[in-house]
Amino acid sequence: MQVFRETGAYLTGHFRLTSGLHSNQYLQCALVLARPAIAERLGRELAASFEPGPDVVVSPAVGGLIIGHEVARALAKSENGPRFIFTERDSAGKMALRRGFSVSDGETAIVIEDVVTTGGSTREVIELLQASGVRVLGAGSIIDRSGGRVGLGVPRVALATLEAAAWSAEECPLCRQGLAIEKPGSRPG
Repeated sequence: MQVFRETGAYLTGHFRLTSGLHSNQYLQCALVLARPAIAERLGRELAASFEPGPDVVVSPAVGGLIIGHEVARALAKSENGPRFIFTERDSAGKMALRRGFSVSDGETAIVIEDVVTTGGSTREVIELLQASGVRVLGAGSIIDRSGGRVGLGVPRVALATLEAAAWSAEECPLCRQGLAIEKPGSRPG
């Protein structure tokens, strides 16, 4: 968390998270990962939980791109190390493999994300991979905002776990106070 504070990536206010929940805290991982040496170090730390490595490291775009790539790089002991691919939302809003990316039945994978709050995006990627016959070995994130409560059906690790408050829009005390809301994440809305 110190690196988030030092880089200005730990924000307080009134935020609408990617999950749709509201919170008084936001972790802007892009500001941390904008520093290549920090991104590399965090990638190595996450990768250490997944050795020996999988065939493929998969991240949901946009938040997981840099950290997923750094994890794959840390696990790559040679040119035959794991490849890195990412999912994107299709026109219907579902996670999909695009840009020529594919996985094969019998491959192993890990799913890497920047921040987990409800686990929705990570869960979608896991389900997509499993539907293709991929064995998902685990999932990892830099930050777990759920306090460790999110279950993904696979082993999960995070470099830091927080007990961050999050509310539905209907239950949000900040909305009741009339505080303006910010949407700093990668998805519009």
